[in-house]
Amino acid sequence: MEETGTGARAASRPARARNRRGEGGRLREDIVTAAVELLDEAGDERAITLRSVARRVGIAAPSIYPHFPDQPAIMLAVVRREFAELDRTLRSAVEEAGGDPRRRLFAVCETYLDFARTRPERYRAMFGGVWVPTLGDSSLVEADLSELGAETLQLLVDTLDACVAAGEATSTDLFGDAVALWLGLHGLAHQRAVTRAFPWPEGIAERLITSLAHLRDA
Repeated sequence: MEETGTGARAASRPARARNRRGEGGRLREDIVTAAVELLDEAGDERAITLRSVARRVGIAAPSIYPHFPDQPAIMLAVVRREFAELDRTLRSAVEEAGGDPRRRLFAVCETYLDFARTRPERYRAMFGGVWVPTLGDSSLVEADLSELGAETLQLLVDTLDACVAAGEATSTDLFGDAVALWLGLHGLAHQRAVTRAFPWPEGIAERLITSLAHLRDA
């Protein structure tokens, strides 16, 4: 893959010491970390090439191949890592919210919006705004993409289900309403990122969550 201008200027590190036997997993993680750094800096997945990542890690580009066959495979690892982090962050927020189902649902939704706000480049890569892989032209297959975000969506379904069970919500289609709620959150997160001068009404997130989750009046 050809270097882009941004990738060509990626900071290089001193040559990396050869891994000891059994430490190949550490190099794999270093490659993913380097790719995340490049994405944060450039805001564009085109800055992530085998050469730019290798330069950042301090290895020769061919050393990547035992771990990743191509650039899309590296990007998939980046996105998987971020989805895992999103899931951990949301579950931690649910635990901290206590036992009230309504509070737990709002904790999930508000934490999701905060995650998108504080990691804009990574969030766009996760949801296709930056990274849009083409199947058939890389090592990726459809199953690699279809499973992304499944745990996060299930958490949203579960927290909405708890609200229904407690009489806090009137949803009769948990999965459909959870998807609608995610779409609303995603739309708000995206628009906040691209239209920063817009005079957002006070409490717009709460109004969106209350409506799409079919919550009863508090």
